[in-house]
Amino acid sequence: MLSKEQITDKKPVSSKNATLRLGKATGNRQQATDSDNCCAVVFFEISIPYSLFPIPHSPFPIPYSLFPIPYNLSDPNHWYVHIMRKFIIDTDTASDDAVALIMAHRWADVSVEAITIVNGNVPVAQGTKNALYTLEICQATTPVYVGCAKPMLRESIYATWFHGEDGMGNMHYKEPQLQPQSEHAVDVIIDTIKSNPGEITLVTLGPLTNIATALLRAPEIASLVQRCVIMGGAANTVGNVTPAAEYNIWVDPEAAKIVFHSGMAAEMVGWELSRYNAALTPTEIADIVQFNTQTARLAMDCNKTATEACLQIQSAPGLTLADPVAMAVALEPSIVTNKSKYFVDVETTSNLTRGATVVDELGVLNKTPNITVIWSINVQRWKDILYRCLR
Repeated sequence: MLSKEQITDKKPVSSKNATLRLGKATGNRQQATDSDNCCAVVFFEISIPYSLFPIPHSPFPIPYSLFPIPYNLSDPNHWYVHIMRKFIIDTDTASDDAVALIMAHRWADVSVEAITIVNGNVPVAQGTKNALYTLEICQATTPVYVGCAKPMLRESIYATWFHGEDGMGNMHYKEPQLQPQSEHAVDVIIDTIKSNPGEITLVTLGPLTNIATALLRAPEIASLVQRCVIMGGAANTVGNVTPAAEYNIWVDPEAAKIVFHSGMAAEMVGWELSRYNAALTPTEIADIVQFNTQTARLAMDCNKTATEACLQIQSAPGLTLADPVAMAVALEPSIVTNKSKYFVDVETTSNLTRGATVVDELGVLNKTPNITVIWSINVQRWKDILYRCLR
């Protein structure tokens, strides 16, 4: 997969047809592969109807990275094709969300159609500012839309203890020049999915309030989403905000329950996937800082309070980046090494286990599986993806 810094034309073609990104190598590199950082590439984008694809059709033609034709980046005369994937990113933008946004905007075959802000780590006004500032660092102009300002039934509880008062490690970055759009995030989620049936990958990095509200208003969108990658939950393991629950689900468990039972093709990327050897060690953090890019500096600086919380409160070996791990799964599904579909429910009535994601791993409830649970990822590949996006 190619980093967007290696692409000369970054403007996607907007069309209801498929957007194809045609690439041609302009330099010499031996044994270049799909996952390598490769030589300079010139891209041209065209739009053609799905009916013209020279491959078998399916409800979601060519769901992932590459058009299935052979290519060789060491041959400057050989052409190859990327099909642009369309993302909506729903985020309560704080420090690890910012890293995930950078990753999406640096990925060659992803067009981020919209960023929608939800209440969670910080109030929506602060989350909006953080998202817009991150986009400016990425030199991107993706439209940002403000969404729900509180959970569906509960009071807001912010994660300033982890992300800092501003959600960005108390860096208190300057006001961005970019401004949010006037439309409400829920309207945009519904309209974008309906306008692009079977094409949208929905990546959720915060509480599921916006998504649940959209589903209550337009339940038909559940079947129109290609993938929904949810950073949330803890698959039969310890939570990060209570012994039972992960923060995003705990903040608005009623919203999570609606989404989990909507019939959407959802994948649960629990916070536990960012723990242990998936965490960035102090040495790895120092290595990233040495990349000396604006994105690398932002990614590590804004996570300073998060790093302290991980080390001191969670006794982690380093910085756990749950949202970027989920984004890596969305960008490169092949990093997943173990996944299965189960019946998963969300606890909404108990104070003790509020927000617990109960995975019926043994099938004892005899209920229809509704969520694909990601059990494990290739940790080295996750870190390689992060490094490529921050260089």
